[in-house]
Amino acid sequence: MNPSAHIEAVYAAVCRRNPGESEFHQAVGEVLHTLAPALQAHPEYVDAFIADRLCEPERQLIFRVPWVDDSGRVQVNRGFRVEFSSALGPYKGGLRFHPSVNLGIVKFLGFEQIFKNALTGLAIGGGKGGSDFDPKGRTDGEIMRFCQAFMTELYRHLGEHTDVPAGDIGVGGREIGYLFGQYKRITNRFEAGVLTGKGVSWGGSQARTEATGYGAVYFAQEMLATRGDGFDGRKVVVSGSGNVAVYAIEKVHALGGSVVACSDSSGYLVDADGIDLELLKTIKEARRARLSAYAEARPTARFSERGSVFDVPCDVVLPCATQNELGAPDAAALVKNGVRAVAEGANMPCTPEAIEVFREAGILFGPGKAANAGGVATSALEMQQNASRDVWTFEQTEQRLAAVMQSVHAQCRATADAYGGAPDDYVLGANVAGFLRVAQAMTAQGVV
Repeated sequence: MNPSAHIEAVYAAVCRRNPGESEFHQAVGEVLHTLAPALQAHPEYVDAFIADRLCEPERQLIFRVPWVDDSGRVQVNRGFRVEFSSALGPYKGGLRFHPSVNLGIVKFLGFEQIFKNALTGLAIGGGKGGSDFDPKGRTDGEIMRFCQAFMTELYRHLGEHTDVPAGDIGVGGREIGYLFGQYKRITNRFEAGVLTGKGVSWGGSQARTEATGYGAVYFAQEMLATRGDGFDGRKVVVSGSGNVAVYAIEKVHALGGSVVACSDSSGYLVDADGIDLELLKTIKEARRARLSAYAEARPTARFSERGSVFDVPCDVVLPCATQNELGAPDAAALVKNGVRAVAEGANMPCTPEAIEVFREAGILFGPGKAANAGGVATSALEMQQNASRDVWTFEQTEQRLAAVMQSVHAQCRATADAYGGAPDDYVLGANVAGFLRVAQAMTAQGVV
């Protein structure tokens, strides 16, 4: 079968079999429509229906999560875990607690995770999970009871050689602690490698908290270096103000750049003198307050509930909030204002139309499955430490993280050049490189 016709047939089947799951359709389409050169070179993958199998999760779990709030009222949420691909290793991917979570979003995230994890070169498959539970405004006791109820169902599907979750939006160190405690309580095993993102004092890895944000900046630095550029003296805009955004800001400042704007769900903040990182951490991590509190505390800053953080002129953009936050009008504004590079710190934060604007303008664009691979790479390093009962220093772990991101960047460029003659096409490079690694493993393991 002609590769292009095969791709269209696979995509049509995905849309037909997964109705209403627009984010999943978007993620699958973005990958499939770059694979023609790889399938042309490897017709055996068409004959083996690798793409068809890859688009269908190995297992999809949906379960009820009943729990009791502080007033004694019973609450019921829905939990998900999509175990997408174990061709390269145990399922690996985060848990997201947010009211927007549904099966389609979890499948889009799990599908992206397959390729992201493959690009790291480490032995981890792809999966994702979460719940429509909203931790905002909930007490620690309520969050603990929810996490315990969630793990009471999920634990039977987990294991360090089977499925290893981590955190994502709404799931940080506190939630991972409660989840691990319940897993340990139920199984009567201190199986450290079953969850990553743990506290450093009880099996976690140094630099895991910083890894996704740092990794996105390392990837952007590698992209800029291909044009003889870097962060030194550059103005940077970071969307979001959660874990990924905060540590992206930290690494940009360490490399000599200045982050002049960030955002949250209530609006965006501009500080022409550069974001005061300690103040930002106090407001978002300690006080769990809105960014408007930053502007109230710092005279050089202004906060706006209207407009977009992407309207702020800058040299580099790191979208680190959520999916489809950066559309074509935002991309056009960034190009007009002279942006040089975009690296996705979040999962699929740029719409297909926005990506096309960047590509047509010749802007360096690093897709999330490559640029934000640092988090899951460091999770895999945490698994290595757990397996060997070893503890690495922050410097050792960060050095490994930097090496992984350099390798991911090099793979993307080399693959894009080999299959498209365009080394700057990181979308093509990331998709094809990830696909080829998984396809080789799937072919070797037979029809399973």
